[in-house]
Amino acid sequence: MKLSTMAISALALAAASTAAQARDQVQITGSSTVLPYATIVAEAFGENFDFPTPVVEGGGSGAGRAKMCEGVGENTVDIANSSSRITQKDIDTCAANGVTEIMEIRFGYDGIVFASDVNGPEFAFTPADIYNAVAEQVLKDGALVANPHTLWADFNPALPAQDILVLSPGTKHGTREVFDTRVIIKGCEESGAMAAFMAAGQDEDAAEQSCAKLRTDGRNVDIDGDYTETLARLDADKNAIGVFGLSFYQNNTDKLRVATMGGVVPSTESIASGEYPVSRPLYFYVKMAHLDVIPGLKEYIEFFVSDDMAGPNGPLAEYGLVADPELAATQAMVANRTPMGALN
Repeated sequence: MKLSTMAISALALAAASTAAQARDQVQITGSSTVLPYATIVAEAFGENFDFPTPVVEGGGSGAGRAKMCEGVGENTVDIANSSSRITQKDIDTCAANGVTEIMEIRFGYDGIVFASDVNGPEFAFTPADIYNAVAEQVLKDGALVANPHTLWADFNPALPAQDILVLSPGTKHGTREVFDTRVIIKGCEESGAMAAFMAAGQDEDAAEQSCAKLRTDGRNVDIDGDYTETLARLDADKNAIGVFGLSFYQNNTDKLRVATMGGVVPSTESIASGEYPVSRPLYFYVKMAHLDVIPGLKEYIEFFVSDDMAGPNGPLAEYGLVADPELAATQAMVANRTPMGALN
């Protein structure tokens, strides 16, 4: 007896659903940038719901989406965290492996601002300015040299003649990746240093690694703690430029003066629109075939996008997330179980 393709698909899905019932813990993988946000939500979920704490792992956005697209069933993950949007190639791979419906959830934006003491001078930065201030090597008189700059005005006379001290997000901080990619590497390109590294024989990957090396002479200080630590260091040295999440800055405007980046004032609107250059949307992707078979999956998703977690006054904003102005629309999409449409 021959079974139709539809019948075979239905049987496969039913078998996967039955298998998935044997697992009672939500499994999540993907972006290292989203990892700390998802971990905060998972731990709070485990403390406040009668479900096991979800397992959250890193590994990268592309690798996480690839794992999600391996198929359906208890041996496959439920959610892929991603700091970049899913590609058509991912969607095609998913479909070929039976993952036919995916929910795309944009839960906020990764955005950082540069701020100084409220009573100090104004700063108008470009990524090249930050690179020239903190990079291990910079381009000077056409040659790559160990960073000699001690004042901001040394390389940009439009900036104040103030000692360079940048309090950067440490390697363990959730905003380090956007700092590296959108500021340091971008600034390396703008300054001409990237081209110089490549002219010296490095390929693009090696040149980016060279760009990302920061000076260790005390003019750049990595802060692995939260933004209160950065603020305390800035209070102790009024010359410092601190890197903060937008929401933290907005809650401390009596102490901090924010700098422009590329001529754009950071705000919820300019970050959400993409106009402010040091930002990007953050996503997670849900395998919809698992929604009714993995205990707690639906509840975890609803909890993640709730005002209490992803809203402007929630713990994710305290960690550095810029809340999505369209969060209510995302909440409605989750409630209605709306799968993502075609990429636009």
